[in-house]
Amino acid sequence: MAGDGQARGREAGVKSTHSALLLAGLLAASLASPARAQDKYPSRPIKLIVSTLAGGPMDVMGRLIAQQLSSSFGQVIVENRAGAGTTLGAKSVATADPDGYTLLLGNAPALAIGPMLTKNAGYDPQKSFAPVAFLSNVPYVMIVSARLPVGTVQDFVAHAKAHPGTLTFGVPNAAPPHMLAAWFKAVTATDVLIVPYKGASALIIDMLGGQIEAGFEATSVSLGHLQDNKIKALAVATPARLPELPEVPTMIESGIPDFIASSWTSIMAPAGTTKEIVQKLNAAVNAAVASPPMQARFKQLAAQARPGTPEDLAAFVVGEIPKWQAMAKLAGVSGD
Repeated sequence: MAGDGQARGREAGVKSTHSALLLAGLLAASLASPARAQDKYPSRPIKLIVSTLAGGPMDVMGRLIAQQLSSSFGQVIVENRAGAGTTLGAKSVATADPDGYTLLLGNAPALAIGPMLTKNAGYDPQKSFAPVAFLSNVPYVMIVSARLPVGTVQDFVAHAKAHPGTLTFGVPNAAPPHMLAAWFKAVTATDVLIVPYKGASALIIDMLGGQIEAGFEATSVSLGHLQDNKIKALAVATPARLPELPEVPTMIESGIPDFIASSWTSIMAPAGTTKEIVQKLNAAVNAAVASPPMQARFKQLAAQARPGTPEDLAAFVVGEIPKWQAMAKLAGVSGD
């Protein structure tokens, strides 16, 4: 009897020890599972939100980086979510789960201009996102219809003053080219009609057809047409001439001081995304923009790669917000 009791005691002790070990194992697994999930990131497709219509400079850049990341980092799907002055797409990322599977192709309209122009945008550009990585700077060029009898900025200004109210600037509504056109009008004291478009591709089509005379567009959508002589470049909004357009002077050379602007792009994640995911994305994006295929494509677009850290991007955006907001006010672009 005593032996049976001792045996039962030993059996109970074994079961108790086994249960304790099992519980400890389960606790360890529950604590370790996030790390294992983290190590496997990404384990499913990543969605890159582009807050503009297909065919524009942002869309071009978004598809370039998505293609490059997909080849080495898993599938990256581009989703165009335009509307509300780019804030619709940005808000969808700001309110997404911070798991690294929904990213924003960030730029000045989404992170500086849109929140100022759109009431109740639904996000704070400095608090709602985790900066991940720069992509590029793409220069702006003042372009005109090949049918317009001007060859320089000075020619354009003279023609505009001789024919007030007859020339047109085609611009994507409330986007940086809109503000650049208004800025140009202000500093040259010219009367040029601003015609808003939903996106860059539509205004390029109308410029090729001669329906509008002028505009400011990024080289990512205009360079091919310029090199084919389908439209003309009067000046580039860069500190120095572009190697891809060596005969085209800068706006500064053309007599307009400080007229410098570029279309910059970046990758942003929702605020709260872990540092580990941000660092993994940052490394992948930097490797992608430095890769020979991406560098070759950048050259075709006259774009400049901007590798850097998340902290570099955060500091840059902080500086860009007041600059573009001041330009919007100068241009007279108001909120809804």
